[in-house]
Amino acid sequence: MTTKNKEKWLARNTFHHGEFWDIIKLVKEKEKKGMSISLCIPTLNEEKTIGKEVLILRSELMERYPLVDEFAVIDSGSSDKTLEVAKNYGADVYLASDILPEVGDKRGKGENLWKAIHQLKGDVICYVDADISNIHPRFVYGLVAPLIKQEEVQYVKAFYDRPLNYSSGLRSSGGGRVTEILIRPLFSLFYPELTNVIQPLSGEYAARREVLEVIPFPIGYGVETSHLLDLYEKFGLDAFAQTDLDRRVHRNQTTNALGKMSFGILQTFFNRLHAQGKIDQMPDMETFYRRFEVEDGVYSQLIQEVIEEERPPMIEIEGYRKRVLPT
Repeated sequence: MTTKNKEKWLARNTFHHGEFWDIIKLVKEKEKKGMSISLCIPTLNEEKTIGKEVLILRSELMERYPLVDEFAVIDSGSSDKTLEVAKNYGADVYLASDILPEVGDKRGKGENLWKAIHQLKGDVICYVDADISNIHPRFVYGLVAPLIKQEEVQYVKAFYDRPLNYSSGLRSSGGGRVTEILIRPLFSLFYPELTNVIQPLSGEYAARREVLEVIPFPIGYGVETSHLLDLYEKFGLDAFAQTDLDRRVHRNQTTNALGKMSFGILQTFFNRLHAQGKIDQMPDMETFYRRFEVEDGVYSQLIQEVIEEERPPMIEIEGYRKRVLPT
């Protein structure tokens, strides 16, 4: 992509949530086009933040302004009160294990996102993470608006400042460490056009059903990366848009957790490189993530298996086809 084309894409496909402040206008456009929108929050032990998210998003975007037609929390089997709290505040709540039971149950965020395609009915599905302490309606309307307004846009990613939440208070800058250290270098090497996506690993995005149902879903850490690579391969960069949501405050991940995440993402990435013909031969890849800990001067190697299993495109699942395809 030339510099001129890059600037053109950024100008046409990058938005700020403030452009979409008139939610009444968005609702009218949505209704005129006969669109329906489903909101999904995937959860696992999020009782501290889920109530506030459901309360704010439901009251503003379903009751005050009917932008969202369906609002569901899909849970991986929380041991706390996540589902109870979400239900009390008005969300539809589901266990991922109860959706499409004939395909079995796997644990992971990607599993919840994938099963949401079957469970929810909207033409557009918007995904929002459950750990956002500064939740605001812009996390939804900022993402669905480009899909309402531009038919050629298929998938919208969020980007934002990401101050990290420490016990001593907020740090003014930081976050996106896996993006900057791993994803951006890999994209620069193999998919330079995708470096235009400012925060490829953001957990907030919205997409049309017809594109979500034709791509596979890793059940773990690689789901956001796989979405970008698979949709870019199928539809090109013009299918993407991105919206600046200003600021997102969330829990800080430890360096060890980020290492495990990166290990899973790399498995997904190399599988895509091979499938898309960018490398000729796939080596046998280890699935054991190794790191060291030290205590009282003694070093110990910790070994943990990380397998990036994938679910097939939802359109290949018989139970889904029976639900959405005419008989």
